[in-house]
Amino acid sequence: MRLTTKGQVTIPQALRRRYGLSAQSEVTIEATEGGVLIKPAVAPRLRRLKTALRRARGSANSGLTTDEIMRQTRDDQE
Repeated sequence: MRLTTKGQVTIPQALRRRYGLSAQSEVTIEATEGGVLIKPAVAPRLRRLKTALRRARGSANSGLTTDEIMRQTRDDQE
């Protein structure tokens, strides 16, 4: 694989398919001790969703057991 004079490189088709990369896909490039790492970028919407889920984790502590919650949510409440 060769680097063009513009610093561009072609990612082989098999790898693009494997990692879901297509035209206009965003990637991140990171320097590592072993060389350069190119990976798909996390879309901003997905990043926001993951952040929101991380913040919400554990916040629904109602003090009820799972069985109590299930009884309240079913039509055939006992």
